[in-house]
Amino acid sequence: MTQAATAVQASGKAKEAKPGGSPALTLLAVALGVIMVTLDGTVVAVANPSIGADLNASLADLQWVTNGYLLALAVFLITAGKLGDRFGHKTIFLTGIAGFAVTSLAIGLSSGITMLIAMRVLQGVFGAMLQPTALGLLRSAFPAEKLNMALGIWGAAIASSTAAGPIVGGLLVEHYSWQSVFYINVPVGIIAFAIGLKVLRNQRGEKSGFDVPGILLLSGAMFAVVYGIIKAPSWGWGDTRTIGLFAAAVALFAAFVWWENRAAEPLLPLGLFRSVSISVGTIMMLLVAFGMFGALFFLTFYMQSVHGLSPVDSGLRLLPMMLAMMVGSPIAGIMITKLGPRIPLIAGPLLAAGAFLGLTTLGLTGGFTDTLPWFVMLGLGLSPVFVGATDIIVGNAPVSMAGVASGLQNSAMQVGGALGTAVLGALMTARVGSSLSGHFTEVGLPAPGDAAVDQMKEIVAAGIAPVPPGTEPAVAELISKASHLAFIDGMHLAFYVAAVVSLVAAGLGLFVKAGRKVEGAVVHV
Repeated sequence: MTQAATAVQASGKAKEAKPGGSPALTLLAVALGVIMVTLDGTVVAVANPSIGADLNASLADLQWVTNGYLLALAVFLITAGKLGDRFGHKTIFLTGIAGFAVTSLAIGLSSGITMLIAMRVLQGVFGAMLQPTALGLLRSAFPAEKLNMALGIWGAAIASSTAAGPIVGGLLVEHYSWQSVFYINVPVGIIAFAIGLKVLRNQRGEKSGFDVPGILLLSGAMFAVVYGIIKAPSWGWGDTRTIGLFAAAVALFAAFVWWENRAAEPLLPLGLFRSVSISVGTIMMLLVAFGMFGALFFLTFYMQSVHGLSPVDSGLRLLPMMLAMMVGSPIAGIMITKLGPRIPLIAGPLLAAGAFLGLTTLGLTGGFTDTLPWFVMLGLGLSPVFVGATDIIVGNAPVSMAGVASGLQNSAMQVGGALGTAVLGALMTARVGSSLSGHFTEVGLPAPGDAAVDQMKEIVAAGIAPVPPGTEPAVAELISKASHLAFIDGMHLAFYVAAVVSLVAAGLGLFVKAGRKVEGAVVHV
C-alpha cells in the first residue's frame, strides 16, 4: 500500500486519467490478480516438502521451485511496466491473469520436477505483468479524492493474502494435495479475467522502446550467480564449473552496466543510483528479503520434517510472523511520517537480527511458544524496512522515473528472496556435510565415509533422515536423531548469517533520507 501511495505522490507531473468503468469492480479485479501473485509466494513454502516427496525432488530442485518464480518476477517487473505503458495496462494485466492461471494449471499437472520448475518460471513472468499495471488501472478508475481509500483496501487485501498463505497452503496440502495449491488460481483467475475484461480501462502512456539486450544480460547474470550458488555444494566451490558460472555472472553484470549507460531507452536507468538513498534503499530491501525468504524456506522443513507437524500446523506456527507484519506495516508508516525513515530503518533490521539470533535456540524439541516471540519480533522488524525502503526508493526518484523506481523496489525484493534461499541453502548443506559424521558417532553409530556423506547431505538438509529400507527401528531412530541434529546445525548457521545480513542493513539505515513528496521532486544525492 505504501509503495503504491508513494508512487502516486511521486508522479505529480503525469497526466491524470479520467475515472471510468466501475471503480469497485476495477478494485476487485486488480486485487484478485495481485493476491494470486502474493499468495503463491508463501503457499509454496508449506507445499515444498510434499512436492519433494511426490516428485522425488532434491533440495536444489525445491530451491528452484521458489527461485525460478522469484527470479522471473524480479527480472521482468520493469519490462512489464514498460509493456503496460506501450500496449495499455488492461491488455498487459489481462494477459498476466490468463497466463498465470494457465501456468498454475500446468504446474498442478506436472509429472516431473523439471516441468514444474519450467512452469514456475513462466508463472513468474506472467505474475510480473500484474504488479506494475495494477496502480495505473486503479488511477484510471478512481477520482483523486477516492484513490487513497482504494489503495488502502488494495494494500489490506495483499497483506491479508500474505498472512493467509501458510494457512491456506497447509489446509490444501493436508486435505487435498500439493497440486491444489496451484489449481486454486484457476477459478480466481477466471473471475478476475471476466470482471477485468468488462470494466477495466485500457489506459496507455507514452510509447517507448524495449531494451532487449538489457533484459537478456540481466537475466543471464542472475541465472549464473544463483545456479552457481545452488550447485556449488555438490560440485565443490573450487570446481571449474562453479568458478565458470561466477565468472560468467560478473562478466554479464559488467556488460549489463556498460550497455545500460549507452542504451537509448535502458531497462534500468543507472542514473537513479546517483542518489545515495535510492542505492541504500535498494540494497536494504534486497538484504531483508534475503533473510526473510531464506528463513521461511528452511523453517517449513524444520517444522514438518524434523518436528513432524502437519502442513496446517506449520502454517499456524508461521501465522504470528505474518500477523505481526500486517500490524507492523501501518505502525511503521505512521512512524516514518512522524520521525522520518532513518530511525525505523535502523530499528527494524535490528529487531530482525535479534529474531534470527533467537531462532538459533530451536532444537529437536520445542512447541508453539518456543517460536512465537521470535516470529513476532521478525514480523515487526521486517515491516519498517518494506515500508521505509519503498518510501526512500520511490520518493527520491525523479518524477519521470517513479514507475521505474517502483519496479526497482519490487525487483530488489524478489532478487533478495532468490539469493536468500540459494545462499543460505548452500551454507546449510555445507554445514550438514561437515557435522553429519560427528553426530553419527555422538549417538553411537559408525561414522559414514566421505562418499556416503556426500550422498546424504542434501537429503538431510531437507530435514529427511536417510534411513535405508529394512533398518531396525532402534537403529532407524538413531539415524533420524543424528540427521536431525545435523539439520539443526545447518539451520542455525543460516540464521546466524541472516542475523549478520540484518545488522548490515541496520548500518545502511544511517545513510537514508526521506523522499520528497512534492511535484517536481529531484533526486537526492
